[in-house]
Amino acid sequence: MDLLEYQGKQFFASFAIPVSDGRAVDTVAEAVDAAEAVGYPVVVKAQVHVGGRGKAGGVKLATTEEEMREHAGNILGMDIKGHTVRIVWVEHASDIAEEYYASFTLDRSEKKHMGMLSAQGGVEIETVAENDPDAIAKIWIDPIEGLDEPSARAWVVAAKLDPDATDGTVDILLKLYRAYTEGDADLVEINPLIVKTDGAVHALDAKVTLDNNAEYRHEWGDYELTQVRDDREQAAHTAGLQYVGLDGNVGIIANGAGLAMSTLDVVNQVGGEPANFLDVGGGADADKFVAALRIIDNDPRVQSIFINIFGGITRGEEVANGIIAALDRIDIGSPIVIRLDGTNADEGHDILRPHLSDKLQMQPTMLDAARKVVELAGSN
Repeated sequence: MDLLEYQGKQFFASFAIPVSDGRAVDTVAEAVDAAEAVGYPVVVKAQVHVGGRGKAGGVKLATTEEEMREHAGNILGMDIKGHTVRIVWVEHASDIAEEYYASFTLDRSEKKHMGMLSAQGGVEIETVAENDPDAIAKIWIDPIEGLDEPSARAWVVAAKLDPDATDGTVDILLKLYRAYTEGDADLVEINPLIVKTDGAVHALDAKVTLDNNAEYRHEWGDYELTQVRDDREQAAHTAGLQYVGLDGNVGIIANGAGLAMSTLDVVNQVGGEPANFLDVGGGADADKFVAALRIIDNDPRVQSIFINIFGGITRGEEVANGIIAALDRIDIGSPIVIRLDGTNADEGHDILRPHLSDKLQMQPTMLDAARKVVELAGSN
């Protein structure tokens, strides 16, 4: 779940990270009132789930009410990379002496949390990594041990930040790590992390991605209201399915995120283009397969569907019965290829076999199934 900037700042503020005083509004009149409340000069920022706001004209400085009305009127309703601006964030402008970059995310290859810190803030970290990789100081943190103050202080020194800003930066990094771990985030990023002219260190921007699987531990209802999903993603969310739309023509259904990712990889490997990531999760009832198949079949780009199931606690015959029951309830236009393995797979094969046809095929291995489903996509 990606947060808008103002939500990210509210999230940071809950962990005592200093952020600018501001208001989130959706009308010009409210924007003017917000500017009066926080005090001119102010910055008005488009709130969208995409970068490049500044280049698109979605970030403007206003020093008077007249400028505020003009900028808010221009930004509200603006289209930025296909995202319509419906909310703007109005905050008091900061006097900036230095701009840094700071973030935490998970490094899966190291099985540790990774922090990145750079004195070159205010630009995309990918640009810094490409042009001057030595300008990024990285730290890997054991989740059990966490981040302590000596490690954070050494990290700041390694990043070659202004020594006068060390204490303030260390304080924010420790709080940012708490926000990342205790807040169940996949990513927290401050770009720029600024040093103000009075020496205070301050989060001027906020990028936060939360782990949807941890939602039951938090009150994220307000964040949910601002999520932007296409029709496929909204249908999947309503059905409780993990879904990400892609641009290919091979629909993917798998049980488990890891298997779903592997399925995408093997389809790519044999020359196909996945249309989606869809994790049907545990269980094997017909309702889940009906929802999954409807979402994928309603995508006009899909030419074939790959159902890739590895039975564990869920047994093969349950999966097979769920698929057959689903197909009895809906009419699927695209051909389906099934690979079923794991617990009681043979029993599942026996159930599926009488129903096989040109529109419903079964293959013994994931690679065989991938090749067949890509072949069918190309022939449709």
